[in-house]
Amino acid sequence: MNNIVLAAIGVGGSTLIGSALGYFIKNVSHKVNDAIIGLCAGIMLSAAVLGLMAPAFDMVPDWEGIWVPCLGVILGVVILNILDYITPHLHNITGKDSEKHQNNQHINKVMLFVMAIALHKFPEGMAAGVGFGGEGSTDAVGVAIAISLQNVPEGMVVISPLLLAGVSRFRTFIIAIIIGLLEVFGVFTGYYLGSITNAVLPLMLALSGGAMLYVVSDEMIPESHAHGYQKEATYALLAGFVMMILIERI
Repeated sequence: MNNIVLAAIGVGGSTLIGSALGYFIKNVSHKVNDAIIGLCAGIMLSAAVLGLMAPAFDMVPDWEGIWVPCLGVILGVVILNILDYITPHLHNITGKDSEKHQNNQHINKVMLFVMAIALHKFPEGMAAGVGFGGEGSTDAVGVAIAISLQNVPEGMVVISPLLLAGVSRFRTFIIAIIIGLLEVFGVFTGYYLGSITNAVLPLMLALSGGAMLYVVSDEMIPESHAHGYQKEATYALLAGFVMMILIERI
């Protein structure tokens, strides 16, 4: 139980640390921004594949049960896709070039931005917590570290657009706290769902991994390649992926 509490503090706290740094870094160039997102994408990709999906498939004893983690990956993608349609879909998490939506044009733009951030944070929290919920070979600590690491730069780049939109520093701080708490809630949700029974654990791990893959593929990589700095973003992604492999081996 101590590990899950530490994971929740680390995941939620790293978002607040990044948000605090965002107050001092108000103007981030596209080149730096794309490299940061690429690095985060590599970290998330490594955590999703090596920390969640691979252990989920390893837990299945034979080919008869291989459909369970496969279903989990598909469910993770479908759920995120549905949420992405219902709530505003910002192709860039930074808010630099907000995408217009036919279904949500009447909602305040700032609220759309906050909802889009929250969309990513809850499943990220679940991914960090689900590995602690059962016995197995999952690298739950590695996944939590991966998500915490990518939360810092992500927190930095989501604060600036709110400030530039005229949101007060106090309100922005409250928003950052709410986003962090959403991720903490996701951590404990994932933990309790994973601890219900070990039979459900492969499904939950694969679902979390599929959700993270969706975010990386649909949000992070396209955004990091949208401004002419594809090479920098690609090298940063590879660096993030390798960095997580090294962290997991320590």
